[in-house]
Amino acid sequence: MKPVFLQYPACSTCQKAKKWLTENKIEFTNRLIVEDNPTVEELKAWIPRSGLPVKKFFNTSGMVYKELNLKDKLPGMSEDEQIELLATNGKLVKRPLVVTDSFVLVGFKPEEWEKLK
Repeated sequence: MKPVFLQYPACSTCQKAKKWLTENKIEFTNRLIVEDNPTVEELKAWIPRSGLPVKKFFNTSGMVYKELNLKDKLPGMSEDEQIELLATNGKLVKRPLVVTDSFVLVGFKPEEWEKLK
């Protein structure tokens, strides 16, 4: 299965990541994170594969995160509540994301993305 690349086209980090994938000749399925945001079921499958805590899936520099005052609210929420919140808006999710059968990459760190090769 080709990796799924979840991105927001206006995001400069996503643009760099897409360029990296193309330059490294890695085929992928493109998915627009705002139009087709991750579901609760997907997030529950992806989070363990990422090896990261749920809070690392939040786009902490995004406007929606700040407008909802999540910095103060997240610590009081259960993991399930956080996942349900993430599934409501693609702009809350840190991007880009690359999803494969065995692992999930959150954000763009070229040294981590080497494992896609």
